[in-house]
Amino acid sequence: MTNLITFVFMFNFHLFTHYLKHLKNANNRHGVHSPFVYNLIDEVIYNFKDNEDYIEIESLRKKLLKNQNYLTITDLGAGSHINNNKQKQVKQIAKNALKPKKLAQLIYRLIKHNKPTNAIEFGTCLGLTTAYISKAAPLSKVFTMEGCPQTAAQASKNLNSLQTNNVQVLVGDFNQNLPNLIEDLPQIDFVFVDGNHQEKATLDYFKQLLPKAHQNSLFIFDDIYWSKGMKNAWQQIKQHPQVTLTIDLFWIGLVFFKTDREKEHFRVKF
Repeated sequence: MTNLITFVFMFNFHLFTHYLKHLKNANNRHGVHSPFVYNLIDEVIYNFKDNEDYIEIESLRKKLLKNQNYLTITDLGAGSHINNNKQKQVKQIAKNALKPKKLAQLIYRLIKHNKPTNAIEFGTCLGLTTAYISKAAPLSKVFTMEGCPQTAAQASKNLNSLQTNNVQVLVGDFNQNLPNLIEDLPQIDFVFVDGNHQEKATLDYFKQLLPKAHQNSLFIFDDIYWSKGMKNAWQQIKQHPQVTLTIDLFWIGLVFFKTDREKEHFRVKF
């Protein structure tokens, strides 16, 4: 993850300055006085033990990092962080767009802890984070949305190779697929928003998802400091009346809706 951080910071001074601020103000578990958050940090966020599921998925990552096939990219969101050419090699996408293993495995642990019956992912990419979600909750229904047809097709191949049988890949514009998906679900247990990194789009998704959120829902937002717009979106999400707890890990933000607690916001080193 360190090499990717260095490379990204070279292109985004805004992100770098906020990272320094985060390191200065964030706590580890010993600086947190909420029992729920302390236990979550201790048992889930800082649990770096090996896992058999990790080995299988990371083996696929290594193969993708060597895959020289080209995909034609259809970008419906804010664009790639690193390279916005229309033709990209799979290995380029794997290097620049996949979640680093440290973050992907954290999402795995959060899902394992949360035990959702359904999960929604915005931004399938090559399907590695999708695989982590699927393996963490094999009895749940996982819906992952991808705007680019060729990327979605490659992701489906990858997911099939890992024998993930509980994943449905929805191809096309999020704005078209999301309303029907929300309508079909009685409630929404887990969401990972990692697509269309723009302020308005992020807030629109959040508002659409809110009516189906409940006491045990967990929403995760990616790249919350990527731009001024994403930072604004994160601040507005934190302030929403239904949100009672957030954990800012800089790279991602965790949002909880637990009605039995007063509103609290935490910054945690990760």
